[in-house]
Amino acid sequence: MAKIIWTVGARRDLHEIITYIAQDSPVYAANFADRILLAIDRLQTFPKLGRMVPEYKDASIRELIVGHYRIVYGIQGNRVGIAALAHASRDLLRKLSSTPWDFN
Repeated sequence: MAKIIWTVGARRDLHEIITYIAQDSPVYAANFADRILLAIDRLQTFPKLGRMVPEYKDASIRELIVGHYRIVYGIQGNRVGIAALAHASRDLLRKLSSTPWDFN
């Protein structure tokens, strides 16, 4: 079973997304948070569940899509590092270039 590790940036992304959604609907925000966390929990058993990120040519950099959001993660041995959560309309390369990928 893989160990899930969150980067500081990914935790911040999740908090910002949930806070934004909660402005309109706290119930929907809680539901969406549950969907995100459930998708990430599945990575413990199936680390390669997500597709390869099209912007990268590296099979260890993958993503899950939940609603309009991309959960970007990297696989390093038996660890899955959650690098970022981003709206699908955002420039992922720009976002990830400023995100430290420290999964230790």
